[in-house]
Amino acid sequence: MRRLLFIVLTLLSTLLPGLAHAWWQAEWSYRKPITIDGGPQAGAIGSDAGRVPVLVRLHTGNFKFEGVSETGADLRFVAADDKTVLNHQIEQFDPLLGMALIWVDVPNVSAGTPQKLWMYYGNPKAPASGNGQRSFDPDYTLVYHFAEGAVPPRDTTAYGNNGQTTTVPVEGTVIGRGAQLGSGALMLPATPSLAVQAGGTLTFSAWVRPDQLGARQAIYTRRDGAGELVVGIDQGVPFVQVNGQRSAPGQPIQAGQWSHIAVKAEGEKVALYVGGRPTVSLAAKLPALNTAAALGADVPATAPTASAPQGAQPAAALAAFTGAIDEVRLSKVARADALLLADAISQGAESRLTAFGADEQQAGKSHFGFILAAMPLDAWVVVGLLGLMMVLSWAIMIGKGRSYGATSRANAAFIEHFREAAGAPLDRLAVSNTVPEDVRADSSLWRLYEVAIDEMRRRHDRGYDLSAVSSATIGAIRAAMDGVMVRETERMSKRMNWLSTTIEGAPYVGLFGTVIGIMLVFVVAAMAGAVDINSVAPGMAAALLCTAAGLGVAIPALFGYNWLASRSDAIGADMAVFVDEFVTRLAEEQGEGRSMPQAVAKRA
Repeated sequence: MRRLLFIVLTLLSTLLPGLAHAWWQAEWSYRKPITIDGGPQAGAIGSDAGRVPVLVRLHTGNFKFEGVSETGADLRFVAADDKTVLNHQIEQFDPLLGMALIWVDVPNVSAGTPQKLWMYYGNPKAPASGNGQRSFDPDYTLVYHFAEGAVPPRDTTAYGNNGQTTTVPVEGTVIGRGAQLGSGALMLPATPSLAVQAGGTLTFSAWVRPDQLGARQAIYTRRDGAGELVVGIDQGVPFVQVNGQRSAPGQPIQAGQWSHIAVKAEGEKVALYVGGRPTVSLAAKLPALNTAAALGADVPATAPTASAPQGAQPAAALAAFTGAIDEVRLSKVARADALLLADAISQGAESRLTAFGADEQQAGKSHFGFILAAMPLDAWVVVGLLGLMMVLSWAIMIGKGRSYGATSRANAAFIEHFREAAGAPLDRLAVSNTVPEDVRADSSLWRLYEVAIDEMRRRHDRGYDLSAVSSATIGAIRAAMDGVMVRETERMSKRMNWLSTTIEGAPYVGLFGTVIGIMLVFVVAAMAGAVDINSVAPGMAAALLCTAAGLGVAIPALFGYNWLASRSDAIGADMAVFVDEFVTRLAEEQGEGRSMPQAVAKRA
């Protein structure tokens, strides 16, 4: 028993270190660690940014583009637990040029402890799974990557707020491809998802690169009657203007250089951010805006509406912005300062928010190893309990099998000695000491024989005539032998009830683990907002492993129980036959009514 437990613990000790290097799915041959670090020595975002679409920029300096699909369809991003699949969107993937731009939906970018992600690749059969509608949270109402070329820009979000005019593409911008402005306004649609209520919240952000600095250049303009919201640049100084009220001068930007500009409106404050950091703010609240907006040029004012401020007059037209623009975003909420800073830091050419580790190759991991790696804590608890039941049941089966085998061999040896002594006094075997010591120790028949001989000796010591044993004495000796037989049967059945409990209980324990595991899979999938096969299959497989483990414990226990029961029945039958045989010889040779040989009868 102790040796068996030692072997099991040794196997577990060798298995657990391997699980620390778990692999998400066996079909993926390679993975690359990516560290998201917003701490002071890296991104320095100051506070937790929450859910952020982080730009993963791959190039030949950090990725070899070997073993990956030509389109990047086999790319998967998995959290540090090697179970949670993160949504992603591929903006650009060109292994020939050695360039890739992927947006990864990171659930929480923290300013404290760095977190690790895994980028898996190397599965030629994997279907494409990138989806921009899932990579950006529902509060984003418009996201333009400008990756489509000379066509109206496509909105990545689920709202479908695609551009209304064609753009002139620009290669080699801050994030892949952008749009050249200056020849006319890039019109945005007037949709309910882009509508702004009076005093509502909004966040606008974009990367801009002015070709030349001029007066009152419009980057984002939206007018509704006398109400307006303008984001622009005046002689290189970004500004925000609400209903004719303009912000004070802040941090300037340079011509020919990319700068991240953002505006956040919340309550009665509108703040301007340059490079992800607040520069100036305006004590104003947004008017109701339900009309179309424009990028890169002004839009004509519409007729005054009831929601426009009283006495407000349409503002003078702004000059067009001449330069390039990239990664335009609109949100219906006021984004956190840390998120805007994380955007500016992670989307730049040299991101300090992300760091890449060395690629790893899978060392022939089996499908069963993949299932083990996907098992949650509750499944391990159930499997551990089943493992304990398995160890105990196997220990009982092995112990009982060895005991029954020794008893059967000893009984066979004893009965041979007993039958060889036929015709001699019944106590000859006990007196002559011809039965080996090991047979005496293991044989249940010897213990029956021994108790019968002891009963006869006690009666002889009390003066009974053993040459004429009465029927009552024979019955008493049989009763003594039956008592020993009952105790031998009880000894053989000891701990057999644990086997029957294992047979009946192990499948239910495994089923319990499966039910709990499947419940957790669906709860986690619902909370993460991802219900695809890649997100639920590992947890489902791990949950079903609990049922398989329960059956794996119960089935051998069932076979072992039936085999041991048959061995026990055989030994019991041998004991019953021996009792009858011993009592019969006693009655024939020493009973009162025994028949005497003829020679003895004539002499009498």
